Amino acid sequence: MRVQLLPSTIDENGRASARQHLLTMVIDDRVAIDAGCLAMACSLEQRANIRDILLTHTHLDHIAGLPLFIDDLFASLTEPIRIHATSGMIETLERDIFNWSIYPRFSELSNDNGAVVEYREFSPGERFKIAHLSIHAVPVNHQVAANGYLVTDGTSTIAITGDTAETDEFWKACNEARGLAAILVECAFPDEMEVIASVSHHLTPKRLKSELAKLETPHIPIQVINIKPMYRDKVIGQLQTLAIPNVNILELGRVYEF
Repeated sequence: MRVQLLPSTIDENGRASARQHLLTMVIDDRVAIDAGCLAMACSLEQRANIRDILLTHTHLDHIAGLPLFIDDLFASLTEPIRIHATSGMIETLERDIFNWSIYPRFSELSNDNGAVVEYREFSPGERFKIAHLSIHAVPVNHQVAANGYLVTDGTSTIAITGDTAETDEFWKACNEARGLAAILVECAFPDEMEVIASVSHHLTPKRLKSELAKLETPHIPIQVINIKPMYRDKVIGQLQTLAIPNVNILELGRVYEF
């Protein structure tokens, strides 16, 4: 399984930065998890192939590129963009984004080939298929309703928290998973921002270390994502000081094979 975290930020020299304002992960150039920077950062191959987008939740940094991605492809689509989301997420998108005031309601539109958007609703805890992947949606602890996912292609499995604070069901699912190759976990704020991390339901390095103690198989590689860009260096420095085994920072733009 090939996994890529798309870059979302430009540095002062006009190049992709390691800082991450928006989140999109692409699996096998075919399925996107979240769409924060999907329209802005996907490759031509990914733009041609991605027709399934799985949302963890509807905060702006996870959906900002979704309207633009659909807009870019509108006239050329021969099948709809399938947005996989819970009923609450779909309601939020239709009410607050695709409402004709912010952006067109693509679910009401079609091109010469038919519908351009199709919602695929699932419930937290459900297991379902997207393209060649099997998905297990696991509720996590965020300020709004959100899910993490266990994703398998039949050979390997990865787990993705999305945004979360302390949670139990996700780690239980990881402990029960067979052949888990990696866990992609958030760590948004440095330890000195404990209060804002708590209020916004995110993790800090110390809180992440406590969460990882829930893993029954501690040898699993941990890749950290979702570091707030203004605190990236602090968070990475604190994680290095804690020296948690098997913890690394997922590199933006790099294609990982699990």
